[in-house]
Amino acid sequence: MLFNSYEFIILFLPITFALYFILNRMGLNLAARTWLVIASLFFYSWWNIVYLPLILTSIAFNYLVGSGLSRSRGKSSSRALLFSGVALNLLLLGYYKYADFFISNINSLAGAHIGLLQVVLPLGISFFTFTQIAYLVDAYRGQAREYSIVNYALFVTFFPHLLAGPILHHKEMMPQFEDPDRSGLNYEMIARGLFLFFMGLFKKVIIADNFAVWATLGFDQMPTLTLVEAWMTSLSYTLQLYFDFSAYTDMAIGAALLFNIQLPINFFSPYKALNIQDFWRRWHMTLGRFFRDYVYIPLGGNRQGNQRTYLNLLITFILVGFWHGAGWNFILWGFMHGVALLAHRIWRGFKLRMHPLLGWVITFNYVNLGWVFFRATSWADAIKVVKGMLGLNGVILPRSLQGLMESLAAYGVRFDALPWGVDTGLITAALLAGLLLCVAAPNSIELKDRFQGGWASAVFTAALALAGILSLTKITEFLYFNF
Repeated sequence: MLFNSYEFIILFLPITFALYFILNRMGLNLAARTWLVIASLFFYSWWNIVYLPLILTSIAFNYLVGSGLSRSRGKSSSRALLFSGVALNLLLLGYYKYADFFISNINSLAGAHIGLLQVVLPLGISFFTFTQIAYLVDAYRGQAREYSIVNYALFVTFFPHLLAGPILHHKEMMPQFEDPDRSGLNYEMIARGLFLFFMGLFKKVIIADNFAVWATLGFDQMPTLTLVEAWMTSLSYTLQLYFDFSAYTDMAIGAALLFNIQLPINFFSPYKALNIQDFWRRWHMTLGRFFRDYVYIPLGGNRQGNQRTYLNLLITFILVGFWHGAGWNFILWGFMHGVALLAHRIWRGFKLRMHPLLGWVITFNYVNLGWVFFRATSWADAIKVVKGMLGLNGVILPRSLQGLMESLAAYGVRFDALPWGVDTGLITAALLAGLLLCVAAPNSIELKDRFQGGWASAVFTAALALAGILSLTKITEFLYFNF
């Protein structure tokens, strides 16, 4: 079930919310949590009930392993149990997400003809698998313990974070459900939650989905792209992904607030970053935290000299890229970010300085270039866009600029209508407005923290809700559902 659907907004969310607090008011707290588990599993099964046994099996397995780790802490068997638990989780993820990738590469390298499995990727498997791996490691370290199967199932399945994160630690969420002060209605939390949820809905259906039209046109439909077209294509996807992921994060945190649960911040104005390290402190923050705590630091982090640190960075970000998708384009994207972080570390080691504006320009454009490979469905599509961005397919400017830039014709610039069939001025204005929102406006978390109840806030939230709901003419998935 999608957050941006009538079924979720009009039926699922109100019914789940009402029954949860009715049961809590009756003192049936365990029943209330059980209801949230049932509702969350229904939410998950709405897409395809065939995969319900998969998530139930995963929950049961990891609950048993986690309980075993809690009881055997300090014993020699604990490490072997942890290794087995993590390995089986990764095998499950590998089968569903990467099996065909490895088979196709074996076929290409060895000239084999192994048939592809054509496995459909279950929604949310990357997120609920990593959430549970983190739980097993925390249980092994003595930082998490859960003996209630209902509580553990709620930790994994709580619907606001189930399909696309954030990736949680047990200690972040479950103590909140155990807090008696959070079992009743909190009107301030409800107001902030509704504001954030409908802010996200507005971003998704009115901003992100419109940028998606132009990104799809350039990446998937145009055979070649000239300079202006290529930059419009890349920037459209850069802004589509920003507002799409920001929207999901807002709606997830907002929905959780309705139940008095505060999820960790996962997105904090990443396009305001002045360097690549700052970008990763703002983009998909819980994923970055996971790879830092469970990959980078165990590899040695920055404790074993510069060369080992650089290698650890590259390995970590290649895996970050591979986590996003089973394709060499994702691996290249991760490698690009690893190299950029390595270069930033070397630059910082020399104690060199850069003007903040120049730092922002370099960072944003590098991130924008990386998204080209992230989005492209083939190497040919990626090269098509990059060649266009470099002007290798020629330059066409709108006829309206011919009088101002006639001298450019001597350098091969043509003045004509772009073959997109879309007003160049409209796209340019939309891109500038979107970019301005990203880099100059306060983000949703800042607005939520400043939120003041009252009629003005209620009217503004209602306007966001009305605009978003009336725009649900074409239901589209969030981009991170694909990962």
